[in-house]
Amino acid sequence: MDGEERSLGLKRKNPYQDSGFQSRDHQAFDRHMLPEGWVGCPAYGEEISCIIPSKVPLGESFKDHIRGETYTPKQVIHQQRLLGRELGLVIDLTNTTRYYPVSDWTKEGIRHVKIQCRGRDSVPDNVAVDKFLYEVSQFFSHRADPTECILVHCTHGHNRTGFMIVHFLVRNESISVTEAINKFAKARHPGIYKQDYIDELYMFYHERKPESVVCPQTPEWKRCSDLDDKAGAVMYQDNENHVRNEAMTIDDVLGEPIPFDQQKTMREACYHALKLGAGGRGNLQFPGSHPVSLNRDNQQLLRQRYYYATWKADGTRYMMLITWDGCYLIDRKFCFRRVQMRFPCKFSNKVIPEKTHHFTLLDGEMIIDTDPNTHKQERRYLIYDVMAINQLSLTELPFHERWKMLEKEVIEPRNMERDTLSKSPEPYYRYDLEPFSVRRKGFWLLSTVTKLLRKFIPGLSHASDGLIFQGWDDPYVPRTHEGLLKWKFPEMNSVDFLFELGVDGRELLFLNERGKKKLMGGYRVVFKDELNPALCSGKIIECSWDAEGNVWVCMRTRPDKSTPNEFNTYKKVMRSIKDNITEEVLLKEIDQIVRLPMYADRIRNDIKAHEHNSSSRRR
Repeated sequence: MDGEERSLGLKRKNPYQDSGFQSRDHQAFDRHMLPEGWVGCPAYGEEISCIIPSKVPLGESFKDHIRGETYTPKQVIHQQRLLGRELGLVIDLTNTTRYYPVSDWTKEGIRHVKIQCRGRDSVPDNVAVDKFLYEVSQFFSHRADPTECILVHCTHGHNRTGFMIVHFLVRNESISVTEAINKFAKARHPGIYKQDYIDELYMFYHERKPESVVCPQTPEWKRCSDLDDKAGAVMYQDNENHVRNEAMTIDDVLGEPIPFDQQKTMREACYHALKLGAGGRGNLQFPGSHPVSLNRDNQQLLRQRYYYATWKADGTRYMMLITWDGCYLIDRKFCFRRVQMRFPCKFSNKVIPEKTHHFTLLDGEMIIDTDPNTHKQERRYLIYDVMAINQLSLTELPFHERWKMLEKEVIEPRNMERDTLSKSPEPYYRYDLEPFSVRRKGFWLLSTVTKLLRKFIPGLSHASDGLIFQGWDDPYVPRTHEGLLKWKFPEMNSVDFLFELGVDGRELLFLNERGKKKLMGGYRVVFKDELNPALCSGKIIECSWDAEGNVWVCMRTRPDKSTPNEFNTYKKVMRSIKDNITEEVLLKEIDQIVRLPMYADRIRNDIKAHEHNSSSRRR
């Protein structure tokens, strides 16, 4: 179900969900065929953190087909009550709806959640895992009765069920994969007995599998090959694209999508951390700070306030939310995708950190470094700001304090643990398996801008299109920040338009004004050879201005954006283009600025402080 359907209160219903019947396409199967090994399989395991692993209960319609003891939803509820446990939620991981009518649970006031997972040789995908973990966390957050438990079942309650519960234990209890696997096996003997499930868990969490971990043998009651839900199952094709392009691009989609309700909650939490309130009517937009183009007027701010400079990387903008159960990249569309990363908190014993970050909010950009000799690519997240650390908002602190805290609280603990683990013969975590590396982005005195432009930027292993001027004493300002200035190389000043082909073949450019499309009449756009205008229709395109040809030139599409620039942003870019602040003009202006008493004194003090810190680190 997508976000639009949820916002309208719509809910898709499987017409066979409550009936226990299959669709006509599957009438060839006996809908009362018992799963292989079901009769001999133990019904359920011990409770694990209020979660009960179970084989699938079979509805009343199966009674005449079972030789031996039955195990119906009604019996499950009764048995658990005898043990002093009330069921509040059932999570069904099977790949079919034939085993029981959902009403067997709901009429007893028990919520039922279906997370369809294929059995056999298919490990549950990351989307299913995130859905499972979200449902579990929501249940525990809202249950009124502490005795209420969750019943989780696949067909036999071992592999898929164990896989999900191990994910929960690793994230919720901050234990290793090995500890979680052993904990599940103790509660539901023999535990997970499929090698690929075990291997996937270690691979997902970037942990080294100890040699002592041995996959259990298939239980005796599972005599035949693992057919799980083959009989009568509605088979779904795996939509994941397993073919990975060798060449990385800045437009690559990273991570896994998360449930809509979880994303909504996280959006609101980010607004709260940034002190933005509720957002009004639920229309929450990307809240990250945006710079404005440098022009003849606002360049006076460089004289009035104390600024540092950094290079403007031509990458992809992401905020990052770090929580106890994972890291979430937040794109310009304000969509969250989970990536498996590790961020330990600052620790003193220099052996193993006691905990990891929970609700730390970062801002940065994803770039791809390319070695000029080997052409090897490495994806890297450059963090340039931190707005919250472990649920404490930092937005009102001056930038220079936030930047220092970023290093001490986020980067240093991570680097310290990584260095320690790199020397260990049996590391409990492998940073080298993460999807990208992480660095704090550097900021330098305004007096170093000449070196930045003429030595540093030409030596970068990724593209740069200019400079950013950051107020050293500024708070974090969400959305447009008039004091955060960007200067682009004149030929790279750009505007993001919505491009559409009209019914008559006309090429139309739109901006955004007060939430509505604004047609920019009279403008022409040309496309580079590799870009097909027809394929760009309906997309956001980044365009530079060709003054000689009096035309916009499409540089690339922007899949990371869902809306074009605001009309006011466009006017500021055009003002910057018109003012034509060249590199020579900029350097001449900065040379005068750094001679001002305010700059001269602070630069001198900052240099002394930097030399003192460097000397202390060497000692």
